[in-house]
Amino acid sequence: MSTATSKGSTTGTGPITREDIEARFRELGGEVTDEVVGARSQLLTVAAVVAVSVVTVAFLVGRRRGRRRSAVVEVRRI
Repeated sequence: MSTATSKGSTTGTGPITREDIEARFRELGGEVTDEVVGARSQLLTVAAVVAVSVVTVAFLVGRRRGRRRSAVVEVRRI
């Protein structure tokens, strides 16, 4: 017969109980949650860098285009 340890795993070859399965799912769920939190922080960092890069490129392109289209006005004093 199986006996449950503090982690919920079985020691022996007895039948697997509902508690064993639930404990294993909780354990796996905790591991997945940790990986998701780590991936989310990396994703947010990459998204922030991309957003800043896009804004900077748009600013520089617009500035260059504005310089090309602007007329030079010369004011002379009589």
